[in-house]
Amino acid sequence: MGRGRAKAKQTKVARDLKYRTQDTDFGALARELHGGHDPADSEQDADYGAWSDYAEDSRD
Repeated sequence: MGRGRAKAKQTKVARDLKYRTQDTDFGALARELHGGHDPADSEQDADYGAWSDYAEDSRD
């Protein structure tokens, strides 16, 4: 007992995934899986680069 709420949520999520009518962006999925570079990532890389001088050395 006590599993009813969790099972109901899993069932709801499974139905949503099965019957969803939204289009999938297969190009973005392929870039993500194959390691393609996304232009939005370059903005994040620039932000991290600006703060890299303040990063501590890793202790391996």
